[in-house]
Amino acid sequence: MKLPYIEPYKIKMVESIDQSTPEMRKKWIEEASFNLFKLKSNQVMIDLITDSGTGAMSDKQWAEIMLGDESYAGSSSFFKLEKTVKTLTGFKHFIPTHQGRAAENVLFSALVSKEDLIPGNSHFDTTKGHIEYRNATAVDCTVNEAFDLEDNYPFKGNINLQKLEKTLQKYPGKIPFVLLTVTCNSNGGQPVSIENMRDIRMLCDQYGVGFFIDGARFAENAYFIKIREKEFANHSIKQIVKEMFSLADGMTMSAKKDGIVNMGGFIAMNDSELYKNCSTFTIMYEGFVTYGGMSGRDMGALAQGLIEGTTFEYLESRIQQINYLGDRLVEFKVPVLKPFGGHAIYIDAVKFVPDIPKEEYRAQSLAIELYIVAGIRGVEIGTLLADRDPKTRENRFPKLEMVRLAIPRRTYTLSQMEYVAVALKNIYDTRKEAKRGYEIDWEAPIMRHFTVKLKKK
Repeated sequence: MKLPYIEPYKIKMVESIDQSTPEMRKKWIEEASFNLFKLKSNQVMIDLITDSGTGAMSDKQWAEIMLGDESYAGSSSFFKLEKTVKTLTGFKHFIPTHQGRAAENVLFSALVSKEDLIPGNSHFDTTKGHIEYRNATAVDCTVNEAFDLEDNYPFKGNINLQKLEKTLQKYPGKIPFVLLTVTCNSNGGQPVSIENMRDIRMLCDQYGVGFFIDGARFAENAYFIKIREKEFANHSIKQIVKEMFSLADGMTMSAKKDGIVNMGGFIAMNDSELYKNCSTFTIMYEGFVTYGGMSGRDMGALAQGLIEGTTFEYLESRIQQINYLGDRLVEFKVPVLKPFGGHAIYIDAVKFVPDIPKEEYRAQSLAIELYIVAGIRGVEIGTLLADRDPKTRENRFPKLEMVRLAIPRRTYTLSQMEYVAVALKNIYDTRKEAKRGYEIDWEAPIMRHFTVKLKKK
Protein backbone atom coordinates (compact mmCIF):
# COMPACT_ATOMS: atom_id res chain seq x y z
CA MET A 1 0.00 0.00 0.00
CA LYS A 2 1.25 3.48 -0.91
CA LEU A 3 1.96 5.61 2.12
CA PRO A 4 -0.08 8.85 2.35
CA TYR A 5 1.70 12.17 2.10
CA ILE A 6 2.80 13.90 5.28
CA GLU A 7 3.58 17.55 5.88
CA PRO A 8 7.34 18.15 5.54
CA TYR A 9 7.48 20.03 8.83
CA LYS A 10 6.53 19.61 12.48
CA ILE A 11 4.74 22.08 14.74
CA LYS A 12 6.90 24.01 17.20
CA MET A 13 4.40 26.60 18.44
CA VAL A 14 0.59 26.81 18.47
CA GLU A 15 -1.98 29.62 18.68
CA SER A 16 -5.31 29.02 20.37
CA ILE A 17 -8.59 29.42 18.49
CA ASP A 18 -11.47 31.17 20.25
CA GLN A 19 -14.64 29.06 20.17
CA SER A 20 -18.05 30.57 19.43
CA THR A 21 -21.64 29.57 18.71
CA PRO A 22 -23.85 30.30 15.68
CA GLU A 23 -25.92 32.66 17.84
CA MET A 24 -22.81 34.65 18.76
CA ARG A 25 -21.61 34.76 15.16
CA LYS A 26 -25.01 35.89 13.87
CA LYS A 27 -24.87 38.85 16.25
CA TRP A 28 -21.27 39.69 15.27
CA ILE A 29 -21.86 39.64 11.53
CA GLU A 30 -24.93 41.88 11.91
CA GLU A 31 -22.81 44.33 13.90
CA ALA A 32 -20.25 44.19 11.08
CA SER A 33 -22.91 45.21 8.51
CA PHE A 34 -22.59 41.74 6.96
CA ASN A 35 -19.05 42.50 5.80
CA LEU A 36 -16.68 39.66 6.67
CA PHE A 37 -13.69 42.03 6.49
CA LYS A 38 -15.12 43.95 9.44
CA LEU A 39 -15.10 40.98 11.82
CA LYS A 40 -12.50 40.82 14.58
CA SER A 41 -10.04 37.96 14.22
CA ASN A 42 -11.06 36.45 17.57
CA GLN A 43 -14.62 36.14 16.20
CA VAL A 44 -13.38 33.72 13.51
CA MET A 45 -12.56 30.06 14.08
CA ILE A 46 -11.06 29.06 10.72
CA ASP A 47 -9.85 32.11 8.79
CA LEU A 48 -9.72 31.51 5.04
CA ILE A 49 -10.36 35.08 3.93
CA THR A 50 -6.88 35.20 2.38
CA ASP A 51 -3.58 33.39 2.13
CA SER A 52 -1.83 36.77 2.04
CA GLY A 53 0.44 37.35 5.02
CA THR A 54 -1.34 34.69 7.09
CA GLY A 55 1.08 31.77 6.77
CA ALA A 56 3.40 30.33 9.42
CA MET A 57 7.09 31.20 9.17
CA SER A 58 9.81 28.61 9.70
CA ASP A 59 12.43 28.51 12.43
CA LYS A 60 15.00 29.78 9.92
CA GLN A 61 12.75 32.70 9.02
CA TRP A 62 12.34 33.58 12.69
CA ALA A 63 16.11 33.45 13.02
CA GLU A 64 16.29 36.07 10.26
CA ILE A 65 13.98 38.26 12.34
CA MET A 66 16.71 38.39 14.98
CA LEU A 67 19.40 39.08 12.39
CA GLY A 68 17.59 42.02 10.78
CA ASP A 69 19.68 45.10 10.03
CA GLU A 70 17.47 48.14 10.53
CA SER A 71 19.81 50.69 8.96
CA TYR A 72 17.87 53.30 6.99
CA ALA A 73 20.20 53.09 3.99
CA GLY A 74 22.34 50.20 2.80
CA SER A 75 20.93 47.58 5.18
CA SER A 76 22.65 44.20 4.95
CA SER A 77 19.15 42.65 5.05
CA PHE A 78 18.36 44.53 1.82
CA PHE A 79 21.40 43.13 0.06
CA LYS A 80 20.51 39.63 1.26
CA LEU A 81 17.00 39.98 -0.21
CA GLU A 82 18.26 41.64 -3.39
CA LYS A 83 20.67 38.78 -4.03
CA THR A 84 17.93 36.18 -3.45
CA VAL A 85 15.46 37.90 -5.80
CA LYS A 86 18.02 38.41 -8.55
CA THR A 87 19.21 34.81 -8.27
CA LEU A 88 15.66 33.44 -8.45
CA THR A 89 14.27 35.72 -11.16
CA GLY A 90 17.28 36.81 -13.20
CA PHE A 91 16.12 40.44 -13.25
CA LYS A 92 18.82 43.14 -13.08
CA HIS A 93 17.09 45.62 -10.77
CA PHE A 94 15.13 45.18 -7.55
CA ILE A 95 13.10 47.54 -5.35
CA PRO A 96 11.37 46.44 -2.12
CA THR A 97 7.88 47.69 -1.24
CA HIS A 98 5.69 47.06 1.77
CA GLN A 99 3.27 44.82 -0.18
CA GLY A 100 1.95 43.97 -3.64
CA ARG A 101 -0.47 46.87 -4.14
CA ALA A 102 2.37 49.23 -3.24
CA ALA A 103 4.49 47.63 -5.97
CA GLU A 104 1.60 48.15 -8.40
CA ASN A 105 1.25 51.76 -7.32
CA VAL A 106 4.92 52.47 -7.97
CA LEU A 107 5.11 50.64 -11.30
CA PHE A 108 1.82 52.00 -12.61
CA SER A 109 2.81 55.54 -11.58
CA ALA A 110 5.78 55.17 -13.90
CA LEU A 111 4.02 53.43 -16.80
CA VAL A 112 0.21 53.91 -16.87
CA SER A 113 -1.41 57.06 -18.26
CA LYS A 114 -4.98 58.26 -18.77
CA GLU A 115 -6.91 56.27 -21.42
CA ASP A 116 -4.28 53.51 -21.56
CA LEU A 117 -5.35 49.88 -21.78
CA ILE A 118 -3.73 47.08 -19.80
CA PRO A 119 -4.54 43.62 -21.21
CA GLY A 120 -4.13 40.62 -18.96
CA ASN A 121 -5.71 37.52 -17.45
CA SER A 122 -8.55 38.40 -15.04
CA HIS A 123 -6.85 41.27 -13.21
CA PHE A 124 -6.95 41.10 -9.41
CA ASP A 125 -9.12 43.66 -7.62
CA THR A 126 -6.32 45.93 -6.43
CA THR A 127 -4.66 45.74 -9.84
CA LYS A 128 -7.86 46.78 -11.58
CA GLY A 129 -8.34 49.49 -8.95
CA HIS A 130 -4.91 50.99 -9.59
CA ILE A 131 -5.56 50.92 -13.34
CA GLU A 132 -9.02 52.48 -13.17
CA TYR A 133 -7.90 55.07 -10.61
CA ARG A 134 -5.60 56.36 -13.35
CA ASN A 135 -8.55 56.52 -15.79
CA ALA A 136 -7.13 53.58 -17.72
CA THR A 137 -8.88 50.31 -18.59
CA ALA A 138 -8.13 46.70 -17.67
CA VAL A 139 -8.87 44.36 -20.59
CA ASP A 140 -9.55 40.73 -19.66
CA CYS A 141 -8.07 38.36 -22.25
CA THR A 142 -8.34 35.13 -20.26
CA VAL A 143 -8.93 31.89 -22.18
CA ASN A 144 -12.56 30.85 -22.58
CA GLU A 145 -11.97 27.59 -20.70
CA ALA A 146 -11.48 29.62 -17.51
CA PHE A 147 -15.19 30.40 -17.31
CA ASP A 148 -16.36 26.77 -17.37
CA LEU A 149 -15.99 25.58 -13.80
CA GLU A 150 -16.26 21.90 -14.80
CA ASP A 151 -13.60 22.08 -17.53
CA ASN A 152 -10.37 20.41 -16.36
CA TYR A 153 -8.20 22.42 -18.77
CA PRO A 154 -4.80 22.42 -17.02
CA PHE A 155 -3.85 26.07 -17.62
CA LYS A 156 -6.98 28.14 -17.09
CA GLY A 157 -4.83 31.14 -16.23
CA ASN A 158 -3.59 31.38 -19.83
CA ILE A 159 -4.24 34.43 -21.98
CA ASN A 160 -6.31 33.93 -25.12
CA LEU A 161 -3.79 34.92 -27.77
CA GLN A 162 -6.43 35.89 -30.32
CA LYS A 163 -8.11 38.24 -27.83
CA LEU A 164 -4.74 39.72 -26.92
CA GLU A 165 -3.64 40.28 -30.51
CA LYS A 166 -6.96 41.91 -31.44
CA THR A 167 -6.52 44.31 -28.50
CA LEU A 168 -2.92 45.07 -29.48
CA GLN A 169 -3.98 45.72 -33.08
CA LYS A 170 -6.94 47.90 -32.16
CA TYR A 171 -5.17 50.23 -29.72
CA PRO A 172 -1.65 50.99 -31.00
CA GLY A 173 0.25 53.36 -28.77
CA LYS A 174 -2.27 53.00 -25.92
CA ILE A 175 -0.93 49.79 -24.37
CA PRO A 176 2.25 50.25 -22.29
CA PHE A 177 2.43 46.59 -21.27
CA VAL A 178 0.61 43.28 -20.91
CA LEU A 179 0.18 42.12 -17.30
CA LEU A 180 0.11 38.39 -16.59
CA THR A 181 -0.95 37.20 -13.12
CA VAL A 182 0.56 33.87 -12.00
CA THR A 183 -1.30 32.04 -10.71
CA CYS A 184 -4.48 33.83 -11.76
CA ASN A 185 -6.27 34.51 -8.48
CA SER A 186 -9.49 36.02 -9.83
CA ASN A 187 -10.40 32.89 -11.82
CA GLY A 188 -9.52 30.27 -9.25
CA GLY A 189 -5.78 30.37 -8.61
CA GLN A 190 -5.23 28.85 -12.04
CA PRO A 191 -1.74 28.50 -13.55
CA VAL A 192 -0.24 29.82 -16.78
CA SER A 193 1.90 27.60 -19.01
CA ILE A 194 5.40 28.44 -20.22
CA GLU A 195 4.12 27.87 -23.76
CA ASN A 196 1.55 30.63 -23.26
CA MET A 197 4.17 32.95 -21.76
CA ARG A 198 6.42 32.41 -24.77
CA ASP A 199 3.59 33.29 -27.14
CA ILE A 200 2.75 36.41 -25.13
CA ARG A 201 6.41 37.45 -25.32
CA MET A 202 6.36 37.07 -29.10
CA LEU A 203 3.22 39.20 -29.43
CA CYS A 204 4.60 41.87 -27.11
CA ASP A 205 7.79 42.03 -29.18
CA GLN A 206 5.79 42.14 -32.42
CA TYR A 207 3.66 45.08 -31.26
CA GLY A 208 6.33 46.85 -29.25
CA VAL A 209 4.76 46.66 -25.78
CA GLY A 210 6.16 45.54 -22.46
CA PHE A 211 5.44 42.29 -20.67
CA PHE A 212 5.17 42.24 -16.87
CA ILE A 213 4.24 39.47 -14.46
CA ASP A 214 2.29 39.77 -11.21
CA GLY A 215 4.22 37.04 -9.42
CA ALA A 216 2.40 36.83 -6.08
CA ARG A 217 2.07 33.05 -6.49
CA PHE A 218 4.86 32.37 -8.96
CA ALA A 219 6.17 29.32 -7.09
CA GLU A 220 2.77 27.61 -7.10
CA ASN A 221 2.56 28.38 -10.82
CA ALA A 222 5.97 26.77 -11.33
CA TYR A 223 4.79 23.66 -9.47
CA PHE A 224 1.85 23.25 -11.86
CA ILE A 225 4.15 23.73 -14.85
CA LYS A 226 6.36 20.94 -13.53
CA ILE A 227 3.53 18.45 -13.11
CA ARG A 228 1.39 19.46 -16.13
CA GLU A 229 3.76 20.69 -18.86
CA LYS A 230 5.79 17.73 -20.14
CA GLU A 231 8.80 19.78 -21.24
CA PHE A 232 9.50 20.71 -17.60
CA ALA A 233 8.81 17.42 -15.81
CA ASN A 234 12.49 16.97 -14.94
CA HIS A 235 13.23 20.59 -14.13
CA SER A 236 13.58 21.88 -10.57
CA ILE A 237 11.14 24.52 -9.33
CA LYS A 238 13.91 27.13 -9.32
CA GLN A 239 14.83 26.31 -12.94
CA ILE A 240 11.20 26.75 -14.00
CA VAL A 241 10.97 30.03 -12.09
CA LYS A 242 14.04 31.35 -13.91
CA GLU A 243 12.54 30.32 -17.26
CA MET A 244 9.23 32.05 -16.46
CA PHE A 245 10.79 35.37 -15.58
CA SER A 246 13.29 35.26 -18.44
CA LEU A 247 10.31 35.87 -20.74
CA ALA A 248 9.19 39.10 -19.00
CA ASP A 249 10.51 42.65 -18.77
CA GLY A 250 9.74 42.85 -15.09
CA MET A 251 7.46 41.83 -12.25
CA THR A 252 5.56 42.97 -9.20
CA MET A 253 5.03 40.73 -6.21
CA SER A 254 3.00 40.62 -3.05
CA ALA A 255 5.53 38.60 -1.10
CA LYS A 256 2.89 37.84 1.54
CA LYS A 257 1.90 34.84 -0.58
CA ASP A 258 4.73 32.71 -1.97
CA GLY A 259 7.29 34.58 0.12
CA ILE A 260 5.61 33.10 3.23
CA VAL A 261 5.92 36.32 5.26
CA ASN A 262 3.45 38.56 7.02
CA MET A 263 4.36 41.73 5.14
CA GLY A 264 6.40 42.64 2.09
CA GLY A 265 6.57 42.99 -1.66
CA PHE A 266 8.86 44.12 -4.44
CA ILE A 267 9.34 45.19 -8.04
CA ALA A 268 12.03 43.71 -10.28
CA MET A 269 12.91 44.67 -13.85
CA ASN A 270 15.64 44.81 -16.48
CA ASP A 271 15.29 48.35 -17.85
CA SER A 272 17.63 50.82 -16.11
CA GLU A 273 15.60 53.93 -16.97
CA LEU A 274 12.41 52.36 -15.64
CA TYR A 275 14.31 51.42 -12.49
CA LYS A 276 15.31 55.06 -12.02
CA ASN A 277 11.72 56.25 -12.50
CA CYS A 278 10.35 53.63 -10.11
CA SER A 279 13.02 54.53 -7.56
CA THR A 280 11.70 58.11 -7.51
CA PHE A 281 8.13 56.97 -6.91
CA THR A 282 9.33 54.48 -4.28
CA ILE A 283 11.00 57.26 -2.30
CA MET A 284 7.79 59.33 -2.58
CA TYR A 285 5.35 56.60 -1.59
CA GLU A 286 7.25 53.88 0.26
CA GLY A 287 10.63 54.88 1.64
CA PHE A 288 14.26 54.80 0.61
CA VAL A 289 15.12 52.28 -2.11
CA THR A 290 16.99 49.95 0.26
CA TYR A 291 13.96 49.36 2.47
CA GLY A 292 10.87 50.49 0.53
CA GLY A 293 8.48 50.29 3.45
CA MET A 294 9.93 47.05 4.87
CA SER A 295 11.88 46.58 8.07
CA GLY A 296 15.26 44.88 7.81
CA ARG A 297 14.06 41.86 9.77
CA ASP A 298 11.15 41.38 7.37
CA MET A 299 13.49 41.56 4.38
CA GLY A 300 15.63 38.83 5.92
CA ALA A 301 12.61 36.64 6.62
CA LEU A 302 11.42 37.16 3.04
CA ALA A 303 14.78 36.16 1.58
CA GLN A 304 14.62 32.89 3.50
CA GLY A 305 10.92 32.41 2.65
CA LEU A 306 11.59 32.72 -1.08
CA ILE A 307 14.22 30.00 -0.81
CA GLU A 308 11.92 27.67 1.15
CA GLY A 309 8.89 28.48 -1.00
CA THR A 310 10.61 27.34 -4.18
CA THR A 311 11.34 23.79 -3.02
CA PHE A 312 9.31 20.96 -4.52
CA GLU A 313 8.73 19.26 -1.14
CA TYR A 314 7.13 22.35 0.36
CA LEU A 315 4.97 23.00 -2.71
CA GLU A 316 3.89 19.36 -2.95
CA SER A 317 2.61 19.51 0.63
CA ARG A 318 0.93 22.85 0.00
CA ILE A 319 -0.96 21.65 -3.08
CA GLN A 320 -1.86 18.32 -1.47
CA GLN A 321 -3.66 20.14 1.33
CA ILE A 322 -5.65 22.17 -1.20
CA ASN A 323 -6.47 18.96 -3.08
CA TYR A 324 -7.61 17.23 0.11
CA LEU A 325 -10.24 19.89 0.79
CA GLY A 326 -11.29 19.97 -2.87
CA ASP A 327 -11.62 16.20 -3.11
CA ARG A 328 -13.76 16.04 0.02
CA LEU A 329 -16.10 18.71 -1.32
CA VAL A 330 -16.41 16.83 -4.62
CA GLU A 331 -17.30 13.70 -2.63
CA PHE A 332 -20.01 15.73 -0.88
CA LYS A 333 -21.33 16.96 -4.29
CA VAL A 334 -20.53 20.58 -3.38
CA PRO A 335 -19.99 22.53 -6.65
CA VAL A 336 -16.40 23.75 -6.90
CA LEU A 337 -14.12 25.11 -9.59
CA LYS A 338 -11.98 22.48 -11.31
CA PRO A 339 -9.15 21.77 -11.51
CA PHE A 340 -8.29 22.98 -8.02
CA GLY A 341 -5.96 25.96 -7.89
CA GLY A 342 -2.73 26.43 -5.98
CA HIS A 343 -3.85 28.44 -2.97
CA ALA A 344 -7.62 28.09 -2.55
CA ILE A 345 -10.79 26.20 -3.24
CA TYR A 346 -13.49 28.20 -5.03
CA ILE A 347 -17.16 27.39 -4.39
CA ASP A 348 -19.56 27.91 -7.30
CA ALA A 349 -22.21 30.16 -5.73
CA VAL A 350 -24.39 30.11 -8.86
CA LYS A 351 -24.97 26.37 -8.51
CA PHE A 352 -24.88 26.40 -4.72
CA VAL A 353 -27.61 29.02 -4.17
CA PRO A 354 -29.28 29.50 -7.59
CA ASP A 355 -32.49 30.92 -6.08
CA ILE A 356 -30.73 34.01 -4.70
CA PRO A 357 -30.75 36.65 -7.47
CA LYS A 358 -27.35 37.84 -8.69
CA GLU A 359 -28.44 41.39 -7.83
CA GLU A 360 -28.59 40.28 -4.18
CA TYR A 361 -24.96 39.18 -4.04
CA ARG A 362 -25.41 35.43 -3.88
CA ALA A 363 -21.71 34.66 -3.29
CA GLN A 364 -21.56 37.08 -0.37
CA SER A 365 -24.75 35.52 0.99
CA LEU A 366 -23.14 32.08 0.92
CA ALA A 367 -19.97 33.35 2.58
CA ILE A 368 -22.02 34.92 5.38
CA GLU A 369 -23.94 31.67 5.93
CA LEU A 370 -20.68 29.69 6.13
CA TYR A 371 -19.46 32.07 8.81
CA ILE A 372 -22.66 31.91 10.87
CA VAL A 373 -22.93 28.11 10.70
CA ALA A 374 -19.30 27.18 11.30
CA GLY A 375 -17.20 30.26 12.11
CA ILE A 376 -15.32 29.94 8.80
CA ARG A 377 -14.41 33.20 7.09
CA GLY A 378 -14.05 33.05 3.31
CA VAL A 379 -14.32 35.84 0.78
CA GLU A 380 -16.67 36.68 -2.07
CA ILE A 381 -15.17 36.65 -5.56
CA GLY A 382 -18.19 37.92 -7.45
CA THR A 383 -20.33 40.99 -8.01
CA LEU A 384 -19.24 42.88 -4.89
CA LEU A 385 -15.59 42.46 -5.84
CA ALA A 386 -16.28 43.20 -9.53
CA ASP A 387 -17.44 46.66 -8.40
CA ARG A 388 -19.27 49.16 -10.60
CA ASP A 389 -18.45 50.27 -14.12
CA PRO A 390 -16.43 53.48 -13.62
CA LYS A 391 -18.46 55.30 -16.30
CA THR A 392 -22.04 54.00 -15.99
CA ARG A 393 -21.80 53.21 -12.24
CA GLU A 394 -23.87 50.10 -12.86
CA ASN A 395 -22.96 46.82 -11.17
CA ARG A 396 -20.64 44.61 -13.17
CA PHE A 397 -21.85 41.02 -13.10
CA PRO A 398 -18.89 38.68 -13.64
CA LYS A 399 -19.19 35.36 -15.44
CA LEU A 400 -18.15 33.55 -12.25
CA GLU A 401 -19.73 34.06 -8.81
CA MET A 402 -17.60 32.28 -6.24
CA VAL A 403 -16.67 32.04 -2.60
CA ARG A 404 -12.92 31.66 -2.19
CA LEU A 405 -11.50 29.62 0.67
CA ALA A 406 -7.85 30.65 0.69
CA ILE A 407 -5.63 28.31 2.71
CA PRO A 408 -2.83 29.97 4.71
CA ARG A 409 0.55 28.30 4.27
CA ARG A 410 1.67 25.80 6.93
CA THR A 411 -1.12 26.98 9.26
CA TYR A 412 -4.07 24.56 9.40
CA THR A 413 -4.21 20.77 9.71
CA LEU A 414 -6.11 18.19 7.67
CA SER A 415 -8.65 17.78 10.49
CA GLN A 416 -9.43 21.47 10.18
CA MET A 417 -9.84 21.03 6.41
CA GLU A 418 -12.27 18.20 7.19
CA TYR A 419 -14.22 20.57 9.44
CA VAL A 420 -14.51 23.05 6.57
CA ALA A 421 -15.68 20.33 4.17
CA VAL A 422 -18.37 18.98 6.50
CA ALA A 423 -19.63 22.49 7.27
CA LEU A 424 -20.11 23.18 3.57
CA LYS A 425 -21.83 19.82 3.07
CA ASN A 426 -24.31 20.65 5.83
CA ILE A 427 -25.09 24.03 4.27
CA TYR A 428 -25.37 22.49 0.81
CA ASP A 429 -27.87 19.93 2.06
CA THR A 430 -30.17 22.78 3.17
CA ARG A 431 -29.44 25.13 0.24
CA LYS A 432 -33.04 25.23 -1.02
CA GLU A 433 -33.98 27.28 2.04
CA ALA A 434 -31.87 30.21 0.75
CA LYS A 435 -34.11 32.55 -1.24
CA ARG A 436 -33.00 36.11 -0.54
CA GLY A 437 -29.67 37.85 -0.23
CA TYR A 438 -28.48 41.35 0.64
CA GLU A 439 -28.50 44.91 -0.64
CA ILE A 440 -25.93 47.67 -0.29
CA ASP A 441 -26.47 50.20 2.48
CA TRP A 442 -23.21 52.11 1.82
CA GLU A 443 -20.22 51.65 -0.47
CA ALA A 444 -16.92 53.32 -1.32
CA PRO A 445 -16.45 54.64 -4.88
CA ILE A 446 -13.75 52.07 -5.65
CA MET A 447 -12.74 48.63 -4.27
CA ARG A 448 -15.98 48.68 -2.31
CA HIS A 449 -15.93 45.09 -1.06
CA PHE A 450 -13.37 45.86 1.65
CA THR A 451 -15.58 48.39 3.44
CA VAL A 452 -19.11 47.92 2.08
CA LYS A 453 -22.09 47.92 4.45
CA LEU A 454 -24.93 45.55 3.62
CA LYS A 455 -28.40 44.87 4.89
CA LYS A 456 -30.78 41.96 4.42
CA LYS A 457 -33.34 42.04 1.66
